[in-house]
Amino acid sequence: MSTGEKFERAVSIMARLRAPGGCPWDREQTFDSIKPYTLEEAYEVLEAIDNRDWDELKGELGDLLLQVLFYAEMAQEDGRFSIDDVLERLSAKLVDRHPHVFADVKAETSADVLRNWEALKAEEKKRRLEAGGGKTAKEETKPESVLAGVSSAIPALLETYKLSSRAAHVGFDWPNVEGLFDKLSEETAELKYELEHFPAPGPRPAQRGIAGARTGAVVPPEELKARLEDEIGDMLFVLVNIARYLSLDPESALKKTNRKFKRRFQWLEQEIRRSGRRLEDATLDEMEALWQRSKAQDNR
Repeated sequence: MSTGEKFERAVSIMARLRAPGGCPWDREQTFDSIKPYTLEEAYEVLEAIDNRDWDELKGELGDLLLQVLFYAEMAQEDGRFSIDDVLERLSAKLVDRHPHVFADVKAETSADVLRNWEALKAEEKKRRLEAGGGKTAKEETKPESVLAGVSSAIPALLETYKLSSRAAHVGFDWPNVEGLFDKLSEETAELKYELEHFPAPGPRPAQRGIAGARTGAVVPPEELKARLEDEIGDMLFVLVNIARYLSLDPESALKKTNRKFKRRFQWLEQEIRRSGRRLEDATLDEMEALWQRSKAQDNR
């Protein structure tokens, strides 16, 4: 069976699931109900890549492709477009945006490719506007922001990365990484200043109470809470820019740290339960000692 035949089989299976007499769950789904699954599947693809689990990646890519087939089938049912239109748009875009491969445009480096890519996207947008009747008089007098097109619906870390990258393309960037660390110190100082206004006895983690309940956390006034949120956001923004400056993906970096924390903490849990006790019965000093042991094991 050829690749095309396999693809057509997947498309026909999806159509059968949505057809009368098909799967009740699949038939009930809408564009909005499927959105959370699309995001989940995308993250599972990333996790398989990070784990270098190629067999798992094969399955996760299939699950992600299923989302595409699902949306296309629902669109065809509504008479909007079909999977053929999706494929045709994709192929046309790949050819149009790679004139250094399919035409006579020169691009010797990745930077050349990116510059061409941005210019081509701008030209495509211009053509779409013209096809739709063009801009209004008000829009004509207002140049488009370099930040236009960065969706606010994407994860915050990625949105920060894209916004700062767009600004950096026009020269709005720190001249060196030392400037970023200076900015991080500045934002840290501002956060500490706001913490001076925190109600007594100051910020404290919630303590374990009866039956494991968490008690004792001090909640700041709404006005202070808003200022603290601003300062935390500013610090995170700078940290993402440090990652960008180092050509690192902040989302992947944080995911790796999350997995590391999960691995170490689960080892700590296992050791406590092996001693015949519950996690809630262990003291903080005991857990810290086990935590250091779990870190030492990672470093072997």
